[in-house]
Amino acid sequence: MRLSRAVVALALTALTLSACSTESDMQAVDPAAQEPGGSDTTADPGEAPAPVPEGTVTTSGLVTVLDPGTGPQLCLGAIAESYPPQCSGLPLEGFDFGDVGAEEANGVTWGSYAVTGTFDGTTFTATESTPAALYDPMEMPTEEAPGPACESPETTDPALATPEAMDATLAAASALPGLAMTWLSGNTINVAVTEDPEGAETVLRQTWGGPLCVTTAEHTEAELNTISQELQAALPSLLTSGSMAADSIDAQVVFDDGSIQAWADETYGDGLVAVSSALVPVAG
Repeated sequence: MRLSRAVVALALTALTLSACSTESDMQAVDPAAQEPGGSDTTADPGEAPAPVPEGTVTTSGLVTVLDPGTGPQLCLGAIAESYPPQCSGLPLEGFDFGDVGAEEANGVTWGSYAVTGTFDGTTFTATESTPAALYDPMEMPTEEAPGPACESPETTDPALATPEAMDATLAAASALPGLAMTWLSGNTINVAVTEDPEGAETVLRQTWGGPLCVTTAEHTEAELNTISQELQAALPSLLTSGSMAADSIDAQVVFDDGSIQAWADETYGDGLVAVSSALVPVAG
């Protein structure tokens, strides 16, 4: 459990995930001012596009549909892990839970479905839905966890490769000037910084003798946090934003026809923000 807590706390450094996340119901990342001496990589985001699909769209996989007694909702963001679950999703019309896959508790009905229909920017109108039990998803590539940042991580002192030493080293990494990201790959501690990687390694070797990789990045953790906050303010349809790798932010919105990605590239630089869409056009 010690390793998994470290991964959650440090590998997902800028993750912003609301328990009941919707296009208008998002949770801000922790405020983080730009570090002294860091470069100002953020920009005035201006007015972002808010595209609305013209034709039929479908959910990009299974999502939760939930009716708390006031009508079904399409939960595209994260779901509160209560029983029954909770969300504040898109209003959903034309939907029937059917006879397969729905659960009920305390006046709430919910289930996992792939839903197809139209979206007018506010309400999703279902024309077809498939419960999880009958859903045959296309095979998707498995997303791999980040690997080591160097080819041959070196161990210098096995006596300083204990769980306690790892905890102390991860704590020391969080205080490094110009910290960009910290993550674990097996028993290897990986740290990316924007300045003085040699000095960072010297500091970390005071508490860690196990495999260690120190690399460089362009953007600090604080800068990525600030950009995530700006995305939240600029994109009403933002569902989640966070960083799984150095110098990158993954942002999911309700719907993007490419215009939000183009806006993000123009505002923050090509490739820094990768936009994905929870609703995708139906081919043909």
